[in-house]
Amino acid sequence: MNWSEFFAMKGYAWYIWGSYGMALLIFIVEIIMVRHRRILTLQQLHLMRNAEDDMT
Repeated sequence: MNWSEFFAMKGYAWYIWGSYGMALLIFIVEIIMVRHRRILTLQQLHLMRNAEDDMT
């Protein structure tokens, strides 16, 4: 078996590599979304803590 046969995968290469590509894309988007959500949550907590300090 050579590399071209490996990457062609008996005619199913577009389906197989496309599936791997989509899964990788979804993982990357999920990581970005979780990081963004974490930043927003920390900002909200900071604002809530500052508002609580202003009330006392």
